[in-house]
Amino acid sequence: MSGIVGIIHFDGEPVEPRLIEQMTGAIAHRGPDGINHWVKGSVGLGQCMLRTTPESLEEHQPLTNEDQSLVLVMDGRVDNWEELRRELRGRGAVLRDLSDAELVLRAYQHWGRDCLSRIEGDFALVIWDVRRGEAFCARDRMGQKPFNYHWNGTTFVFSSELHAILALRWTPEILNEGMVAEFLAAEWYSRDETFWKGVLRLVAAHHAVVDKVGPTLTRYWEPDLEATLPYRDEEQFSEHYRALLIDVVRRMSRSAQPVACEASGGLDSSAVFAVAESLLQEQELPAPALDGYVLDFSGDPEADELKYSRALGEYLGVCILETRPSRMSLSWYREVARRYREFPSYPNGVMGLGIRMEAASRGSRALLVGVGGDEWLCGSRDYYAEALATSDWRGLTSALLADYRDFGVSKCLWWGFRHGLYPLLPHGARHLLRNLSFRRPYGAIDTKAWLTPAMRDVLTRRREYYAPRFRKTKRIAQRYQYQILTGSYTAHALELEECLSSSVGIELRRPFLSRELIQFAFSTPARLRLQGQTDKALHRKAMRGVLPHAIVARDDKASFMVTFRWYLEQLSELWPQGLSGKARKWVQDDRVSELYGQCGSAQKGGWPEFMLWTLFGCDAIA
Repeated sequence: MSGIVGIIHFDGEPVEPRLIEQMTGAIAHRGPDGINHWVKGSVGLGQCMLRTTPESLEEHQPLTNEDQSLVLVMDGRVDNWEELRRELRGRGAVLRDLSDAELVLRAYQHWGRDCLSRIEGDFALVIWDVRRGEAFCARDRMGQKPFNYHWNGTTFVFSSELHAILALRWTPEILNEGMVAEFLAAEWYSRDETFWKGVLRLVAAHHAVVDKVGPTLTRYWEPDLEATLPYRDEEQFSEHYRALLIDVVRRMSRSAQPVACEASGGLDSSAVFAVAESLLQEQELPAPALDGYVLDFSGDPEADELKYSRALGEYLGVCILETRPSRMSLSWYREVARRYREFPSYPNGVMGLGIRMEAASRGSRALLVGVGGDEWLCGSRDYYAEALATSDWRGLTSALLADYRDFGVSKCLWWGFRHGLYPLLPHGARHLLRNLSFRRPYGAIDTKAWLTPAMRDVLTRRREYYAPRFRKTKRIAQRYQYQILTGSYTAHALELEECLSSSVGIELRRPFLSRELIQFAFSTPARLRLQGQTDKALHRKAMRGVLPHAIVARDDKASFMVTFRWYLEQLSELWPQGLSGKARKWVQDDRVSELYGQCGSAQKGGWPEFMLWTLFGCDAIA
C-alpha cells in the first residue's frame, strides 16, 4: 500500500508544486516511509511510500529512466517478480535495483502497453511518457488498488483517494445523485462513477492512455472462457487447485515484516492461514513471521467463531490472537465521510479495523484475508444446464444422485427444470416464464419502494444507460461468474475495505482474487464446487489434512448483522429531524418508518438494517 497523485496540464500551463504537495498531504497516511515529488513544466507527480516487501526497502519514487523520458508512480506489488526479473534480464535489460517499480518501468520500456500481460499482482500506476506526450495509466485485474481521476478538457488529475482531487480549485464538488440512488436501492450499475460528478475511477483490468484529447480506456484482461483443464478425476482437480493456492499464498506473503492473516475459523481465511503456516514451517514463506487474528464475538452466537478458530490454532500448534470487534461511534463514521468525501463503509466491514490496528502495532504492514472465497469457490446448480448442453450424462447422473440423496426427488425435478432446461431456452421464452412463475420470494423487500418518485426516475435512467451487455460464455455457470467479475458492488466494496486498511498503515492482500484462482474457477465444471448440500466441495476436498475436520466439514456460516443492530436505536432517533434536507428528498418518510418496523425480522434477512445504514452513510457524505 502506497499512494499516488498527479497533475498534468495538456495546455502547457506549469504545475504549481504546492498543489502536488497539497495532494500528497491529503493522503499522507498512505506514505509513512516518505513522500516525494517530481515536477517538470506542465507535469507534476507525487508518491507516498509504504515499504512492505524486502525489495521495496531500496525503492524510490517517482522513478525515472536514465534520460528521464519516462517517469513512474505506482501503488502496487508485483507477485511474479521472480519470472519477470528473469525475463527482462534475458532480454538484456539492466536492472538498477530489485524493486518492483524498476521491474514495471523496464517492462514498459520493452513491451509498451502490452507490458500489463506480463505483470501479476495488485497495482495502480501512471507512467508519464515524455516523448509521446501522454500518460499511461493502469489498474490491476480486480481493482485491488484504487485509482480516481478527473479530466476537465485540458487537465488530467489522479489520486489514490478522491478527496485529494476534490480539494483542487478547478474540481467542482457536485453530488452524484445517480450513485446515491444506486446505493439506496441496492442496485449497483456503474463501475466508473463515484459519489461526485466528474470524478471517476479507472475500472479494474483497464488501462487508460491520456493525451491532449483526453483519456482513452481499453480493457486489457479478462479470463479465458475457452480454457479447460485436462482432468476427469476430481482428485486431479483438487491437487491442481491446492498447488495453485499454495503458490498464490506464498507469493502474496512476501514481506519485510511479519505478515498478518485473518484466521476466523471459516473455510476461506482458515485455508489461507493454514497454507501460510505450513510454508513458514517449511521455511518457504517469504516473510520473517506469521501472526493470525480472529474477532472475538463471544456472547453473540450468530457471529461467534472462536470455537473454530481455536480448533484451527490447536490443529496447527499456534496461537491465534483474539481481538474484540471495532464498534465506532456514529460521529466517527460522519468524520470519515467528511474527511474522505466517500461512503463511510458498513459496520460489518469496520468491525475488523481492530485487527488491522493490532497487526500494525505488532509491526505488520500486510494482511492476508479470505475475501473472494465465497465468490470463486462456491458453486451453483447450473451444473444441470452445463451437463445438458455438453451431453455430459455422467456428470448429470452424478449431480442428480447427490441432490436426490440430500434433498429428495421433488427438489431434483424442480432444479432439473429451473437450472437445467430453463437456462437453455431462448431469451423470449425465459422472459415469459419469469413473469409467470418466478416472483419475488415471500418476505423479500422491494428495495426501490422507499425512494421518492424523483429518485426512482434517476434509477430507471441509470438502469437503461448501464443496461448489461451479456458476454457470450462457453458454459452456463460462467454467466454468473462473469457477473461477479464485472459487478459494480464488488468494485465499491473492495475500495472501501482497501481505504479503511490504508488509513492505519496496512496493505490488504486477497489470494482468492488472484488471476490464477479466478481463471481456475472459470476453467472448471460447476459440479465440482457444489455437490448436494455441500458447497465449496472442491475447496473442502483440497483442504483435507490442511485444516481440521471441524472446519472442513463446517456447514454453518457466521452472521454479522449484530454490528448493524448496535446502531438501530441511535439511527431511529435521527429520523427525520437528524438527516439533511437532501436526504429528505431521496426517501419517503412513511417507508423509512416501515423499514424500522421490519428490523430484526428473520424473513427479511437483515435487509432493513442494511438499507437504513445505507441511508445514514449517503446522508453523511452529502
